[in-house]
Amino acid sequence: MIEGSDGSGKATQSRKLFDRLKVESDRSVHKISFPDYQSASSALIKMYLRGEFGARPSDVDAYAASTFYAVDRYASFRTDWKQSYDAGDIIIADRYVTSNMAHQSIKIDEPTERRRFLDWLDNFEYDKLQLPRPDLVIFLDMPPSIAERLIDERHKLDIHETDREYLRRCHRAYKELAAQYHWTVIECSIDDAPRGIDEISEEIFAAVREAIR
Repeated sequence: MIEGSDGSGKATQSRKLFDRLKVESDRSVHKISFPDYQSASSALIKMYLRGEFGARPSDVDAYAASTFYAVDRYASFRTDWKQSYDAGDIIIADRYVTSNMAHQSIKIDEPTERRRFLDWLDNFEYDKLQLPRPDLVIFLDMPPSIAERLIDERHKLDIHETDREYLRRCHRAYKELAAQYHWTVIECSIDDAPRGIDEISEEIFAAVREAIR
């Protein structure tokens, strides 16, 4: 799965990985993305991101917001890609449970309570909802200073993207989680400028190829 804060290039890189594996792998490849905005299961997420439950991300409790996203993933798994997963296909995810880990854990300041939340989330999504655990998590480490410039090029922003302090805290959380859970980290910038898309893509493919082996 491909993970990273807003503006890190997750959609671009997951699409390039999908296109390449379709050609170079002898296994079927399936690509998923979260939230699944085309599904009715994302209704609460859309309300949350539009600010209908509060104008700032912190207005919605970490456990409540996590449940919105988890149920969307459950619906996607059961109705879309479970059969492919059970058949042994390669599943590429643009965001996954790890997004809840970063985006929602920063709402909890006290370290012990944050640890308790992460344990609850792991049990809820992987054990209770029985979503598959990823074999490889790739974190695209794009510094907030660059990501924010890329986000500004978008026409419509949600409550996460408009709260820049929230985005910076998310990036710090991602880096801490990547170290704690031993994710594969790919640096996406050099000297305050983004690296080339193809250069990053090659590094991602090398990590995925090793995981598949």
